[in-house]
Amino acid sequence: MTEPLLTLPESLRDAFKEPLGPATTDVAALLDAVDETRERYGSTAGDPAPLIAVGDVVTYHLREAGRVPDVAFVDGKTEREAVRTEIETALAATEERRIAVENPAAGLSTALLDALAEALAAGEPVTIEVTGEEDLAALPAMLAAPVGSTVVYGQPGEGMVRVAITPEARREARELFEGLSGDTAAACDALRVDPSGFDEGESA
Repeated sequence: MTEPLLTLPESLRDAFKEPLGPATTDVAALLDAVDETRERYGSTAGDPAPLIAVGDVVTYHLREAGRVPDVAFVDGKTEREAVRTEIETALAATEERRIAVENPAAGLSTALLDALAEALAAGEPVTIEVTGEEDLAALPAMLAAPVGSTVVYGQPGEGMVRVAITPEARREARELFEGLSGDTAAACDALRVDPSGFDEGESA
């Protein structure tokens, strides 16, 4: 497995157990909130702010509701167990562009960060297939996605957590990101973001 560029220290593990946004099992209400965030915070110029899904089950439920995520992270697992066959089959049959990466548990590899930056710049839906785990992928997504975007990830026992990317959410994500062990500057380079722009919600 590829060596991680960043790893989650023991001191931050509890912080990542708490949902970073509201949790719901109502996909329709979640998608309404996604659209509201895009309209309220998104730029009027350029492409619409993306919807980023982290996890096979989340990606499956969004697709079943008729919304294809702009970026989806899948690793074939949920809560470290293999996903149900119907989910695996449905996600394998999708026609979006795919990028394969390796990423260790409780870490972030250069390959995953590069793939996220590439997917956000693609202008078309991209699925990032992770060998290993995508458990931390929501955090760099919160930094790299433009304000007005939404990151959705699964939380055991809670449902789907929706993180609206606002300047405030970006600041909170930056604090967590900077608490990871490793080379944060190199990680920002891989993500193609300027750390000095986090407070303004801007990416490089």
